Amino acid sequence: MADPQVVLAAIAAQRFAEQQQQYQVTEETEDGTEGQVKRFNNTLPIWGNKETMNINHLILSNIRGSPYFKTDLFKLKTYHEVIDEIYYKVMHLEPWEKNSRKTAGQIGMCAGVRGVSAGGIVSTAYCILFKLFTLKLTRKQVTGMLNHVDSPYIRGLGFLYIRYCQPPSDFTEWFEHYFDDDEEIDLKAGGGYQTTIGEMCKMMVSKLDWFGTLFPRIPVNLQKMFMEKFKKQRLEHQEELNQNRAPADFGFGEAERRLKDAPSNAVSRVTKSRDTSQERSDRRSQRSRSRSKERRRSRERSSRDKDRRHRSPGRHRSSSRERQRDRPRERRRSRSPRERKHRDRSRSPRR
Repeated sequence: MADPQVVLAAIAAQRFAEQQQQYQVTEETEDGTEGQVKRFNNTLPIWGNKETMNINHLILSNIRGSPYFKTDLFKLKTYHEVIDEIYYKVMHLEPWEKNSRKTAGQIGMCAGVRGVSAGGIVSTAYCILFKLFTLKLTRKQVTGMLNHVDSPYIRGLGFLYIRYCQPPSDFTEWFEHYFDDDEEIDLKAGGGYQTTIGEMCKMMVSKLDWFGTLFPRIPVNLQKMFMEKFKKQRLEHQEELNQNRAPADFGFGEAERRLKDAPSNAVSRVTKSRDTSQERSDRRSQRSRSRSKERRRSRERSSRDKDRRHRSPGRHRSSSRERQRDRPRERRRSRSPRERKHRDRSRSPRR
């Protein structure tokens, strides 16, 4: 049985040899032929904090305290073992698992995006991302992740690795060839944020916010350059769509000529559709006229009712007086002649 220390020493020596060798990239020209050959150092520099990977302190503390990171990922010693773990375990690229944090009511510096509030369950993707950082990936390994064909999440973690710990001056070199990549990927925990690798790369270089955490800041002039480039691409794409679109209107007499050249059944269908559309418009106009008449009548009725309710109080008083004046007359008419004679005698003065 081999000594574990000997095995670890052999792995370290192999890694050192890989880092020292030159990495060669052959660029292709527009006509498909091989063009300029670029040579890069296989050792990647670490930009920013060389211990925290520039990750939010709250996320980093949750990663280091995670049982998954301390037990399962600690057993993985090689790059290929970690790639297999990504293939089987990673299902999204958020820093937190679904419904594991409650940030309601937190504003200002206590908001979840600042990393000050209480943490939740850190995601598998970010645990593996920090594990990749501890392995100190080479240029060849990162390029292999970006072009991996087995899972889009292997590619996504490769782009996250570049975004967190590579110099912003190299972003054009890393991201430029993938802005038009149309492979689909779901970024959100639990699903519901379906996008493409190209759109994800554009988000990484143009925005700082990433699902409740912040990326390291990049120079403003570099960010503006990316934004202007994306705007120019959108305008060019819109112009291409407008050029490929068929013209909406014909020249003078073109519609009549096409109608004559069309077969008889097509002409009958066209005329029938015109007749039905004319009948439909007539019915619509009749309904609108009848509705307008009903509205006018209802307005007149309501105005009359309002006038009755809001008559002047003097008019009400005069009508009540007239009614009171008419009541004794009605009473006198209703009495019999004998009663009226008796009443007149009683009212006559005594001599």
